[in-house]
Amino acid sequence: MSNDEARSILVTGGAGYVGAHACKALAARGYRPVVYDNLVHGHRAAVKWGPLEIGDLADRSRLEAVIACHRPRAVMHFAAFTFVGESITDPGKYYRNNVAGTLSLLDAMREHGIGRLVFSSTAAVYGTPLTVPIAEDAAKQPINPYGQSKLAAEQMIADFSAAHGIVAVVLRYFNAAGADRDGQIGECHDPETHLIPLAMRAATGEGPPLTVFGDDYPTPDGTCVRDYIHVTDLADAHVRALDRLSDRTGVEAYNLGTGRGESIRAVLEAVEGVAGRPVPHSIGARRPGDPAELVSDPAKALEQLGWTPRSSELETIVVTAWAWHCRNG
Repeated sequence: MSNDEARSILVTGGAGYVGAHACKALAARGYRPVVYDNLVHGHRAAVKWGPLEIGDLADRSRLEAVIACHRPRAVMHFAAFTFVGESITDPGKYYRNNVAGTLSLLDAMREHGIGRLVFSSTAAVYGTPLTVPIAEDAAKQPINPYGQSKLAAEQMIADFSAAHGIVAVVLRYFNAAGADRDGQIGECHDPETHLIPLAMRAATGEGPPLTVFGDDYPTPDGTCVRDYIHVTDLADAHVRALDRLSDRTGVEAYNLGTGRGESIRAVLEAVEGVAGRPVPHSIGARRPGDPAELVSDPAKALEQLGWTPRSSELETIVVTAWAWHCRNG
């Protein structure tokens, strides 16, 4: 095995927002990220730390050819569609891509003897929580096809682990936000659905005024509360999980969040403070299925992965996102 092969990690969806940040973190730790991405939502320019192989998880022959060429030691699986609203109107798209795509990947891993996987999951598997903060053993009751598709993928990974010995870490993260401090990569979705970039576009006039969905929730200021985690901290957790796979058996799941919540109104105030201008917005009706509060209990990741969110203060998140927006908005 060549040195490149010994260091190679296959990163599906590595041209996307979180995947690209993970590739940078992998390269900084001495790995060689091999990005496998169909570029439907990913960006060629975000692939800076290793080769780009264009392909779809549904294209099994292409996927296997890439694996045979690079012989990765493990896989980080980010490739998924993630728009909740779209998943409701077009669920088949999400089950084909997120569920069938994961099955194709697992089959290819088994065929080529790759036994280690880090899976990018989501707090959407919990649905509307019964208690907050949310621990990993909380009930899994997704309320949309996106969350259902991720939970189905988690179950398949567990089944492949039991049957074929695949060792996996499942990382359920809350609200990914912010941008790379060096300005090399950032948040660029099409369509954009995330609060912070939408607020920044509204503030600069590049986008329409923001709609805040509900201000009558049982929270301190009436708006929804969410747990925002800096994308660089997410990337660090993925690499830490990868480093620990050789010491593990089976599948382990971890929540990635800060354990504290920030309201929608607090986020808008933070954007206004950094941008130096107001965020035009109006108050709309609540969206069906929006819980009042979604906050993680990250204790397990802190203890077992040796992970600490170092960049996830709200001001840091907004400052890095604003710097990226000013350069690339």
